[in-house]
Amino acid sequence: MSGRLLRLVCTAAVAVGTALAPLPAAAVPEPEPRERSVADLVTDLQRLYREAEEATETYNATEEKLKEKRAEVTRLDTQLSRARLSLHDGRGAAGRLARQQYQNSTDISRYVRLLLARDPQHALEQGHVIGRMARERAVTVGRLTGSEHRADELARRARRALDDQLTLAARQKQERDGVQKKLADVEALLASLTAEQLARLAEFEEKGVEKAQEKLTTSGALGEEDRKPTRKGETALRYARRQLGKPYEWGAEGPRTYDCSGLTSEAWAHAGTPIPRTSQEQWARLPRIPLKNLRPGDLVIYFPKATHVAMYIGRGKVIEAPRTGERIKISPIAAHPLLGAVRPDRRAHPQTARTRKGADQPPATEAR
Repeated sequence: MSGRLLRLVCTAAVAVGTALAPLPAAAVPEPEPRERSVADLVTDLQRLYREAEEATETYNATEEKLKEKRAEVTRLDTQLSRARLSLHDGRGAAGRLARQQYQNSTDISRYVRLLLARDPQHALEQGHVIGRMARERAVTVGRLTGSEHRADELARRARRALDDQLTLAARQKQERDGVQKKLADVEALLASLTAEQLARLAEFEEKGVEKAQEKLTTSGALGEEDRKPTRKGETALRYARRQLGKPYEWGAEGPRTYDCSGLTSEAWAHAGTPIPRTSQEQWARLPRIPLKNLRPGDLVIYFPKATHVAMYIGRGKVIEAPRTGERIKISPIAAHPLLGAVRPDRRAHPQTARTRKGADQPPATEAR
């Protein structure tokens, strides 16, 4: 084969190989990322809000324990100071008695001293005084021993309480950081959305609430009777109404900002009925009632872990501190997945008479 023919064959082979080789990866067009549906966005956003509220309630519970532990430390420190003062006084009294006993001691028995005394009556009186001093010394020594034991025990309890307080403070800091991380996730998701997506998301969420509210009210689960609040319930309601429009803030319990359980606990404390601080404790410790027996002032608990709470105002509405970025408002009772209801003043009887027409109706300016 000639050299020219050989070169033509090689060139053709190279050309064929190039034509059959796969295209480079960069040349293959990648599919466009699929835009997430509004339903997916709502699901993710609600999950993040729920996680943030769970973290908030955990933080609130630790804060309550920390308050109790601080009070215990203060109480024990006060008791320990008193015990040490009593111990100091007891040691002084024991020292005085010891000196008096030493000054009046002798190797001669009281019987011999009585025989040798010029004034037997004085000797008898002196013996009586010495005997009384001995009994006082026994009592003083016993009291001193008891004071020593009490001071030692109080010191141990104070040390344990202080250690517990430091542990709770460290845990609270971790939980605070956890809440802030959850809220940062919420902000990141919201920041990634366009104005159009945010509008569609709000509309989708509102329609979901309307559907849930209609389903609940038509099911008869709320009952048909429009019950009246108790006196304390009405006081708690008035307090909650005055907070309408104030911002939600996690961990807050007024007076400028509130979280959900901060609002309900402060409202009932203002009515003279202290209740637990967190929604989970309110659900666990307050008497539960069927939804059909709801009356204004009762508390409605939401989500499987009891991480949200609102106050019932009647006619299928609640006052709530909803979530970060929102303000205290009146909402449909089905604004969140219902868990149940509790009554802070179960033993109280509702008022039988109303002097103001439409007292259970919220003012038009309050509805949101």
